[in-house]
Amino acid sequence: MKAARIHKTLLAAFAIAISASAMADNLDLPQLDPKTPCAKPDYPRASLANEEQGTTVVSVLVGPDGTVSDSRIDKSSGFHNLDKATLKLAQCKFKPVLTDGKAQPSWVSLEYEWKLE
Repeated sequence: MKAARIHKTLLAAFAIAISASAMADNLDLPQLDPKTPCAKPDYPRASLANEEQGTTVVSVLVGPDGTVSDSRIDKSSGFHNLDKATLKLAQCKFKPVLTDGKAQPSWVSLEYEWKLE
């Protein structure tokens, strides 16, 4: 793959879809903290070279402090390197769920699409 194509591919690869249907306006799920940027995972070099694409669904356990204390792959993209890279979303900061004004640990699903263009 030529350097220019790799650069274009890297720019197009970051289509993050964080469970739009699950996250939008649902107060029963943790929300991404808008004050803290969430770094997008880097496209693995081997996956770029092999032109791998797919969607990975990850569940993360958000603690009362908004950090992720556990994560797991719920649906594989079909490619180990892409799935492993998706787990980096566990470094994102969230606004935890509140019950009676008290933050509670809770799980939320994140969907990440790996796409080459």
